[in-house]
Amino acid sequence: MAVSNPIIPRRLSFQTLRHLETSEDITSIDGKHDLELSSHDLVSGSLNDWPNDQGFEVSHEERSTVELNVTGKIPAYAAGTLYRTGPGGYQVRANDGTVLSRSHWFDGFSQMHRFQIVAPADTTSEIKVLYNSRRTVDKLVENIRRSGSFEGFSFGQKRDPCQSYFKKVMSAFTPEKTAPMADERNVGVTLSINMPGLAQSVPSGKTHASAINSIFTKTDASAFQQIDPETLEPIGLATQQSLNSDLKGPMSAAHAKSDPVTGDIFNYNLELGMKHLYRVFRVSASTGQTDILATIKTADAAYLHSLFLTENYVILCVWGSHYAKGGAMVLWEKNILDAIADFDYTKRTEWYVVDRKHGKGVVATYECDPFFCFHTINAWEQPSSTDASGIDIIADLTVYENLDVLKRFYYENLISTSPAARAYEGDKGDIARGVTKRFRLPSVTSASVMETRKADIVWTVPRASSAELPTLNPSYVTKPHRYTYGVVDRGYSTFVDGLVKLDTQTQLPLYWQEHGHSPGEAIFISNPKGELEDDGVLLSVVLDGPKGKSYLLCLDAKTMTEIGRASLKTAVGFGFHGSHFPALQNGPTLNF
Repeated sequence: MAVSNPIIPRRLSFQTLRHLETSEDITSIDGKHDLELSSHDLVSGSLNDWPNDQGFEVSHEERSTVELNVTGKIPAYAAGTLYRTGPGGYQVRANDGTVLSRSHWFDGFSQMHRFQIVAPADTTSEIKVLYNSRRTVDKLVENIRRSGSFEGFSFGQKRDPCQSYFKKVMSAFTPEKTAPMADERNVGVTLSINMPGLAQSVPSGKTHASAINSIFTKTDASAFQQIDPETLEPIGLATQQSLNSDLKGPMSAAHAKSDPVTGDIFNYNLELGMKHLYRVFRVSASTGQTDILATIKTADAAYLHSLFLTENYVILCVWGSHYAKGGAMVLWEKNILDAIADFDYTKRTEWYVVDRKHGKGVVATYECDPFFCFHTINAWEQPSSTDASGIDIIADLTVYENLDVLKRFYYENLISTSPAARAYEGDKGDIARGVTKRFRLPSVTSASVMETRKADIVWTVPRASSAELPTLNPSYVTKPHRYTYGVVDRGYSTFVDGLVKLDTQTQLPLYWQEHGHSPGEAIFISNPKGELEDDGVLLSVVLDGPKGKSYLLCLDAKTMTEIGRASLKTAVGFGFHGSHFPALQNGPTLNF
């Protein structure tokens, strides 16, 4: 069953929607063709004829499973279930007729997607791809529609500057009267399948045929939203205090890290305030028990979207997205972006190395020039290049020279028909694009916690070759890897314009690109019979901008050429992250 949510019809241009927000006569916002733009209109009004409006404002759900049209060949070893999460729409029409818009892409209304890739039963059959989707914030949207305003915490919602001081004080210190419902929280940045510690709390204890017992979505807070693996319906909420009562801080990393051997999960919990502190913790996959590995009081409170993991260490890198007043401003602003202090070019980035096997806590600290980062890529240990008896840590990540990228992700700067997006065509756009770097933390085994050493840059890749939403062959997590995959932004569109395979040995890129097509995060699926690191395929959900429809793209990970696709009849929202659960699961499900 296809469900069209009563948000805003999906093919209105950004300029039209902005007009409607301020118009007194908006009774015609009902999906009628008089307000829709043709594909030609969207293409001609977009930067470089690269339309993407449809990927940001999606009102469509597919609550009943449908079969997609498959062309080309998707290999049988890719069989399994691919889940995707991230924003669907960002517009709501309130009961009084006002059109309300989320300001920031990170605050778009979360939607889950499930692609079931079904292997052929015999050699004469073809692979099938089944699809269903569901928005996971119905109660939240209904509250907004009824109240005519956005309440509660957000990442970057622009607030009314005329809000009274008294109202701001009351909203900051008035607790919620009732516990929120499962679909009343916007939790949809990453997801964990069969997550240790929480996976044991599945209602009725039923096991699904696919061996996927539970799904929890996550964000950069300490909250989890439980999702039914089949219907994608929100069925519960939890916090990190469910894992350990000492994890009482409100902030965490959306990207936890998994040990590829044991399946243990590692993350941090940040308690805000003038006496803020980080607690780095591990959740055991075998017992579900959560242990705190280190408490860090000297690091500044910061927005940290991810962290590093090696065979023996967890590395918390505190980069230049520090909260003002130790994070107390988060409560006051009710907004993460406004609570982050201006980028300080004099404040060094700090690296805290935490022992994860012997209970030693923080064993070494490093520092380097300031930067900002969303996504770490991988880290591993190797013999030291400067100390014959020592061990170096090598860490790859994509960094930004300041915080401009956070403001670039306002919808008005991303949508192809938005005039504001043109401001990011030149130098301003380059500053908001990341570069992939490799760092070396020298001689970690001989370091003293009392001494702060320098983290050395090994190499830096040009912006046009650098990967965002980065991934790699999961068999190489915590090991030296050669290839990094991700989306790339070379300025051809207002958003992303291709996928890149970065060879970290040569620092040379290999691209997939089709004009007007905007890809999402690539998921690597390795060929079980392959011998090389890049033996496998990439799966990415792509918007065909000129057609206004999406498809699941399957690329040969070695050549970055298309070998198959499964086409939808509608657009899928530009999501953040996903996870593939193989039909024949061997080993733990990873978070990275």
